[in-house]
Amino acid sequence: MCLREMIQRIEETMSTYSSEREVAIKAVIKACHLCRTVQKNLVSEESVAKKDKSPVTVADFGAQAVVSQALAGAFPNVPLVGEEDAAQLREAENAEVLEKVVANVQQIEPELNQDQILAAIDRGTFEGGPTGQHWTLDPIDGTKGFLRNDQYAVALALIENGQVVLGILGCPSLPVDGKNFDGPRGCLFIAEKGCGTTMRVLDDPNAADQPIQVTDIADASQASFCESVESAHSSQSDSAQVAQLLKIAVPPYRIDSQCKYAAVGRGDASIYLRLPTRKGYEEKIWDHAAGSIVITEAGGRVTDVRGKDLDFSIGRTLRDNLGVIVTNGKLHDEVVSAVMQVLDLNG
Repeated sequence: MCLREMIQRIEETMSTYSSEREVAIKAVIKACHLCRTVQKNLVSEESVAKKDKSPVTVADFGAQAVVSQALAGAFPNVPLVGEEDAAQLREAENAEVLEKVVANVQQIEPELNQDQILAAIDRGTFEGGPTGQHWTLDPIDGTKGFLRNDQYAVALALIENGQVVLGILGCPSLPVDGKNFDGPRGCLFIAEKGCGTTMRVLDDPNAADQPIQVTDIADASQASFCESVESAHSSQSDSAQVAQLLKIAVPPYRIDSQCKYAAVGRGDASIYLRLPTRKGYEEKIWDHAAGSIVITEAGGRVTDVRGKDLDFSIGRTLRDNLGVIVTNGKLHDEVVSAVMQVLDLNG
């Protein structure tokens, strides 16, 4: 390779969104630490037995406040599509929850008062759209995983003119080594358009970013697929039929949240199916934006069940898409074909 080609290659892989990337990474790390603190202090066997969702509510609002405040400080003119708004917290019967939200946010950002925290949460009401830039955030993706002390994710993405250009996926409980579930946990996945996807250890501030790639499996029968732990999120019976058509013998890898995107992105599995469970359901953009770019920049593909690219340009939902299929790329057309057959979409 000549010098000119080397310079061109370096320029092509240089970050276009270096400022946004740096701020977003720091914000997601702070949110992950807040979520861990809430989980440690508020989630208990008693609260789970009583089906008490207040711990995840505290973490959800707290994480959104922390991330939103960081983004507003650095990029005040870039709006946010967030999962939450603060109306619920302002209700008198939720005063105790609000108090816990404020206390946990102030452990991370002690200078913020209650009104500022509520205002930061309320920044997430932007409706999205096809032009300009906006962020989209899922402060805790994987509610039930969080309450089980299992997998959940903080998912932040930057959308520009309808295209996801940057994604940060914080997975506080995900094993650093996908083959060693008893080893260290906590991963951060960073993907930028044209720059690939990297993973770093969440708890090591000096950790180097390691490039990740999807598997190179081209024979579907040798692939493993992951799906939601909760059957309400994806039709597991349809997934089983798809696996049978593809002659997949490996049991499904069930994992909560957008950690599934991370698992496929780094090669723990080759396929992720999120198949429709009810007519008319619209996937939310914050459930897929960060994960989708993690996959595409790691060499994989993401479409809906008909093979259509996900459309992040039309608002807060993916209303022009049906379900989601994620693969390593090489298997994609075959998987889409099998899903279309199982869902009877070929007519």
